[in-house]
Amino acid sequence: MDINIETKVEQDYLKVKEGFDETLFKKLSPPFPPVKLLRFDGSSKGDLVTLELNFIFFKQKWTSEITEDRTDEQEFYFIDEGTVLPFFLKSWRHKHRIIKSGEGSIIRDEISYSGPFGLMTLLLYPALYLQFLYRKPIYKKLFKK
Repeated sequence: MDINIETKVEQDYLKVKEGFDETLFKKLSPPFPPVKLLRFDGSSKGDLVTLELNFIFFKQKWTSEITEDRTDEQEFYFIDEGTVLPFFLKSWRHKHRIIKSGEGSIIRDEISYSGPFGLMTLLLYPALYLQFLYRKPIYKKLFKK
């Protein structure tokens, strides 16, 4: 299943790229489930990010590896792919794009995921969509001129 969400921000794409760090990652975490950042190497190929999701009665670990990154005169992007996923995910691929757009830029989240079975994939869609929709006002606030 795919989710694509775009957010227009006021800063240049290279300036936004500089802001994609551990601090931003923590600010983007939604209120539920609470997320503890265990490891954050960065957003370059080979880097790892490991989270612990706290579902009150149990915790789940999530590790993603940055499998690709690129910067050119039009955009910066990196791709994280899940290597250790919570029980409700079978696969995860997230392409983070920051695209030059006039004097500002567009942050585009392109997510492809699947659950362990078809129904779970469908049931996850609203929750995952809302998790990424939650980021829009944060992006707009942090990347104002």
